[in-house]
Amino acid sequence: MSTDARPVAIALLGPTGSGKTDLALELSERVGGEIVSIDSALVYRGLDIGSAKPSKEEQRRVRHHLIDIRDPWQPYSVAEFVDDAKSAVAAIVARGALPVLAGGTSLYAHALFSGLAPMPGADADMRAAIAAAAERLGWPALHAELAQVDPEAASRIHATDPQRIQRALEVFRLSGKPITQWQAEHLHAPRWPVRVLKLALVPESRAELHVRIERRFDRMLECGFLDEVGNLRALPQLAGHLAPLDLPAIRAVGYRQAWEYLDGEGDAAQFRDRAISATRQLAKRQMTWLRGQLDVRRFDAQRQRGQLVDAMALFLQGTSFGGRFAGFM
Repeated sequence: MSTDARPVAIALLGPTGSGKTDLALELSERVGGEIVSIDSALVYRGLDIGSAKPSKEEQRRVRHHLIDIRDPWQPYSVAEFVDDAKSAVAAIVARGALPVLAGGTSLYAHALFSGLAPMPGADADMRAAIAAAAERLGWPALHAELAQVDPEAASRIHATDPQRIQRALEVFRLSGKPITQWQAEHLHAPRWPVRVLKLALVPESRAELHVRIERRFDRMLECGFLDEVGNLRALPQLAGHLAPLDLPAIRAVGYRQAWEYLDGEGDAAQFRDRAISATRQLAKRQMTWLRGQLDVRRFDAQRQRGQLVDAMALFLQGTSFGGRFAGFM
């Protein structure tokens, strides 16, 4: 039993397709928990099938937070997520429930648990200028510019990631200091008012994860994923947008590839291959990030179920949730 008297929370992290949603539901139902999503796609209304959003029935079974809080053309920053997530956790604790934080967006998780560097805020004029330059020159050219002023950031940010390229250039142009320097100077995050057990569901077999990703995507197609994207394309705010593929919602894995396919890029088989490949690449990035997190315990949810349950039981021992967790398998 820990001598730390803070309320407790459990974070379930891991790559896409690793089983986080099912375990979060199972755990929350068992002990009286509420789920806080750490997923950048789930915040958007209308992104349901392709984001593997919990169903309405699942959301009725367990209260969820940070799902369907923005329209797909609206911005939602990491700083907003951190504020919203912390507010949700505080409210859950106040109700006497267990916060269960679940998701795979590494940027969100890092900001939530490690804090945000105190750097210049968003500047609408600067962002407009960068977007205009991207329209003329293309995002790869701006990525090359970033490589000149902040090579470390450019090495982490892909040339096809306009949101992060824009933010890194914005910070440098506003402050004259690279975003990596801002981040390096922010060494210590404020102490959280809750004690968090961070668990990662990471399959031991990469091949098995790839098969699960492929099967899950095929189920999405069977459930009408392309119709869902077609409905998004028909929304006036998106149909009239000058660069919809630059919107964070539409850049979500699967959605971008579906949008391009409906624009006439490639055939159905090529679309499927591109979407599955992009999902596998996302899972690889998620696992790479998790390997660098020393305070995250990693388990294969299938092969190490017993050890995973033991870790949660030990953490909850002596809390109001410990008795309810007993016998969980």
